[in-house]
Formats: sequence, structure tokens, C-alpha cells
Amino acid sequence: MHFIEVENKYYILATSSLADQRTMVLKQGDSFGIFDWLGDIHQVGTGTQGVYHNGTRFLSRMELNINGKRPLLLSASPREDNQILVVDLTNPDLPLDEQEALKQETVHIQRLKFLWHAKYHEKIKLLNFGLENVRFVLEIEFQADFSDIFEIRGMTREKRGKKLPVRNENASMFFCYQGLDDVMRETKILFTPEPQTLDHKTARYEIELIPKQEMELEIEIAFAENNEKTPSVCFEQARHAMNMHMERTHQYCAGIRTSNDQFNDWINRSKTDLITMTTQTPYGLYPYAGVPWFSTPFGRDGIITAMECLWVEPDLAKGVLQYLAHTQAKEFNDFQDAEPGKIFHETRGGEMANLKEIPFKMYYGTIDATPLFVSLAGAYLERTNDVATIQNIWPHIRRALYWMDHYGDIDGDGFVEYKTKSSKGLTNQGWKDSQDSVFYEDGKLAQDPIALCE
Repeated sequence: MHFIEVENKYYILATSSLADQRTMVLKQGDSFGIFDWLGDIHQVGTGTQGVYHNGTRFLSRMELNINGKRPLLLSASPREDNQILVVDLTNPDLPLDEQEALKQETVHIQRLKFLWHAKYHEKIKLLNFGLENVRFVLEIEFQADFSDIFEIRGMTREKRGKKLPVRNENASMFFCYQGLDDVMRETKILFTPEPQTLDHKTARYEIELIPKQEMELEIEIAFAENNEKTPSVCFEQARHAMNMHMERTHQYCAGIRTSNDQFNDWINRSKTDLITMTTQTPYGLYPYAGVPWFSTPFGRDGIITAMECLWVEPDLAKGVLQYLAHTQAKEFNDFQDAEPGKIFHETRGGEMANLKEIPFKMYYGTIDATPLFVSLAGAYLERTNDVATIQNIWPHIRRALYWMDHYGDIDGDGFVEYKTKSSKGLTNQGWKDSQDSVFYEDGKLAQDPIALCE
């Protein structure tokens, strides 16, 4: 702690915010981000912060500093529709030299950030509220570790791919990783305007602001696989496209209003969260299961969500049915716990899934997704009378029924049982799928095959 004397009074210098492990989340499509309350990414606590895409962490560090110190937090919150995070910061006390200091709360720093079409966009606004010119160095430090999401969850690997040297060109920073699955993954960071200096991990801006002057910086981060090229889009263009999409979505989605304001707030929050978690697939809309570890299609979760929303949003059920029909198992595969006609449990991207270090690239270890698929199809037809969609997936419904009778009912007793075949699959395959979730009355773990009373 440091002190200075001002007019015979001792003033305690504020140099940093208290440590805080609370996080904020963004999600769009197959990308999601976990940030601290200053809008940064740094590996504290469980080390889960970062920006992820297709099961891989493409950005593992992003920390903004002023003259080497973290800003002070004023406020942080997502916008009501969950699409944009707004973080308001200010400068700490900054000794500039022996005679001069920048007093805290002189400069307002606002960070606006969102995800859109496999890109991260951020705008940083700086405003001098003081009565004198201010100067400081703004630094933003980056790292990309390209860790698979299952590594971050705690799994260890004998081998990893190769991280290539970071390169800088044309006001951009490139992190690249050659995976063992022969996929080249790249994080490209573009700065506008160009920083005064740019090295292998840090962008530095030498800022000087006259009183009431505002300055804006933009950061665009693209996540690419196998040298995929995407055109650069500025912050405002991307934000406009996102806002137009959200307006169309909210106009299309049914609204619910009651005489109770608190209930309305709860319903509107639920609607917004559902929109955030729903992703457009080639087969229609699909509600992903949850951020961070389950931001991907799950069979059971998607079906139950579609069932609960069927009365007010039947198109969600249509997307779920078509997606599950397309991904229905066609053959036996013990590693995936797959059998003809079975509906999948979950699907994953990423290096470990591609290399079959985990079975979840397309994993079928669930006992209830297949009968639930049939149930949803019947409920959807009753709700919509959409005979064309049911006719289109009718062969898949019949295969699901055949699976229930011939492969799901292992011993022919009329109950659908599960028995894990995969060496790396789930021991329990009901809605409680932790290893120790099913046990006998005396506490001993149950042995498969297991038929659940549900």
C-alpha cells in the first residue's frame, strides 16, 4: 500500500480491484467466452476462462493494463438479450514520474464485447474526464493455448500437437496450432488502429488525451480451422448484423405476458436464455445444453427442451427432430455405444474427439433419447399437424422403434436396459449419468445391464 501527502492529508493510493473469481459468459453459435468482471481472460481458480470454438480454447489470455496495472471496476453486466457484455472501468492511481501522477478515476474505460459468426469483437472507449491532458500506456496481452475442452475439464494427454511461433503482420497477431488430428487451428487478432508496438503477445498503445477527448480502439479475433479465410468485419458492421438477427428472432418468437410483473421478468429472462442457447444447424434450430461444458447438442436435453416449448414454439421441436434423424446411428460401433436406430447422447468437436481419445465426437450412450425422440415426434404432429415433416423422418421413427424392441431391450423383458460397451463411455446412461448415481439399497454400485424406473 502506498501513501502520498496532499495538503497535509494522507491519501491512500488505489492500485487495483479486489480479486474476484465471478465470471460473465457470451455464447453465439458454436463459440462461447468466459470472462472475469473486468472483461479479461486469465487463468485463476479452475482455469476455465477463455474463448472457445468447436470444442477448443482459441484464446486463453487477454488482459488489459494501464501502465502495467489493472484498471478499477465500476460496473459489468450483459445486455438484456445476453448478446453484448458491457464493462465500465477507470484508471487506478498511476505514478507517471517522480513529480507527476495520474489520479484514479480520471479516465473512463468502456469495453463492449460480443461473439458473431466465429469471431470475437471488442470496442474499447477511452474518455478523459480530467481538466488536464493525460498520457499513459495501454497494453493488451494475449495467449492462445488451443487446449481441448476435455483437457480443461481435467483429462490428461500423453501427446499434444505443435504450437507454431507467433507472427505479426499488417496490424495483426497470429497464433497457430498444428493438431495431432492434422487440423491447423488459428487465432487471428486484428487491431484498429494499429498499435505503436506489437510483439509476440502484447499490443501497446501510447495514449494521450486532452480534457473531454474520447478515443476508440477495436479488436477483431477470428477463429479458423485449416486456413479457412473469412473477411474482416468492423465492430459496427458485425454489431448491426447481430442486432438485425436478434430483432427478427424476437419478432418471430412468441411473447408471453401476464398481470404479474415479476413473473413477466422471469418468463422474459427464460426466453432470452433459450434464444442464446439455441443454435442454427443445417437441419433447423437446436437448443444446446449449457455453457461452458455442455455448449453442444445433447439428445435428451434437446428433446426435453423442445417438448417443454412445444406449445409456444413448435419450430424448435422440428429442428430437433430433423437433427436427430440425420444423426441417428446406422451401424454397430462399440466405442461410440452405437446401435442401428439409436439416438445420440452428445456430439463434440475438437482434437481429442477427432483422434478418438474420447468417444464423444458422436456418442450414443443414452438409454432414453431414442424413446423420447419417438414421443417428441408424436407430440409435434399432434401440436402442428405437420404431416410432411413426420413423413420425411418416418423411416427414422421406425428404426428407433426397432432399436427399442431389439437392441434396447437386452433380455426381452419389456424394459429398455443399458450396458456400456465403450471402453471410454459413460457407466450410467440415464438422466443421472455420473459413475456412482445408480446403486443398490445397501449402497453398492449397481451392475449393468440396468433398467431405470423412469
